[in-house]
Amino acid sequence: MKDYTVRAISSDGMIRGFAALTTNLVQELQERHHMYPLASAALGRTATMGALMGCMMKGEKDRVTIQVIGDGPLGHIRVDANSHGDVRGLIDHPEVMLPLNANQKLDVAGGVGKGTIYILKDLGLKEPYRGSSPIISGELGDDFTYYFTASEQIPSSVGLGVLVQNDKIIVAGGYLVQVLPGASEETISSLEKNISKLQSITGVLRDQVTPEELLVKLMGENTVILEKKPVQFHCHCSKEKTEEMLITLGRKELSAIIEEQGQAEVVCHFCNEKYLFTHDELEHLLTKV
Repeated sequence: MKDYTVRAISSDGMIRGFAALTTNLVQELQERHHMYPLASAALGRTATMGALMGCMMKGEKDRVTIQVIGDGPLGHIRVDANSHGDVRGLIDHPEVMLPLNANQKLDVAGGVGKGTIYILKDLGLKEPYRGSSPIISGELGDDFTYYFTASEQIPSSVGLGVLVQNDKIIVAGGYLVQVLPGASEETISSLEKNISKLQSITGVLRDQVTPEELLVKLMGENTVILEKKPVQFHCHCSKEKTEEMLITLGRKELSAIIEEQGQAEVVCHFCNEKYLFTHDELEHLLTKV
């Protein structure tokens, strides 16, 4: 099944919801970064959050950057996403392994550690929106729940999950539901009850529950699905952009590369794509400095 996100509203208009299936996206991230299971789970959850936040955006050029800056052995996590469902991401230390936690699951919290989540939204305004909140658990779903509630002042619930076996992503996805102003206590209570009844996200998705069905489970039978968007890995790097970066090094450093190495290989940290520049190509770049 292809990856996608859905956006929905409850029948009374008091709850909005977003859900995503991101199995293929996380699989590509795993393959590009050669991640061990722990890193796959941590980056996969963050990438799913990126897909969900991209689904929330409406402008053609709207973008969001998520940074999870923890002090755990996984290091920093970064994800970029946009309103078209394009997502890319990276993690400092994809090779980290830790013992399973007390629940015999991957110890994502131990891998992430304590620190801060930073959110930057470029919505086409003069200044991008910047928000942040502390990492309260390291499991990431709880941390993003706290971010939306504390930083954006919107009561929210986030569920994120990645089921991984060795280098195979079995299933990945998640949801975000938010209570809008004016919601009744009955509406809020019903939502909380539905969330509490929900088994793990990976368990639900592994049972082939679709993102649409997941939101209906959470928001009620008369939930209205408003939009469905594809999600895919996409990096914005290119040889042309890499050329521009090399030109900014200046004549002295470019000349040194030509003299000492004869060629240059530049690797994009987001996608591990390699761009090779021959001696002649570097000489040509010198004419543009």
